[in-house]
Amino acid sequence: MITLLLRSLLYLVSAGIGLIVADLLLEGFQIKWSHWWGFVLCIVIFAVLQSVLSPWVAKLADRYAPVLMGGIGIFSTLIALIIVVLLPIDGFGIDGIAAWLLGAVVVWLVTAIGSVLLPMVFLKKKVQKARER
Repeated sequence: MITLLLRSLLYLVSAGIGLIVADLLLEGFQIKWSHWWGFVLCIVIFAVLQSVLSPWVAKLADRYAPVLMGGIGIFSTLIALIIVVLLPIDGFGIDGIAAWLLGAVVVWLVTAIGSVLLPMVFLKKKVQKARER
């Protein structure tokens, strides 16, 4: 149970980092820092949507378009971003087709890397503590 909570927290952190990196790199991708609570809510909603959409989109692609299986993560990230931007939360916005497409790629890439590296860092510390005992 603790591992699941830790992994969920790390996924939220990696999703937040992904959105922040997209904000820093892309002109049309804007985090509204004056409404930080809205941004935090956007991160939570995005992470939940991404977790739900990825398997669903993968199942649809496997059934109807197997060629698209490689782009499932980017596609589900784009869908999650669209839904979060359409919600009446003043956390962030995306303007322009380039910001939408590149934003999905950047957020997906950073989130994927973070989802792999962050658990390794925390689990490494946990293993070291266990060995010291």
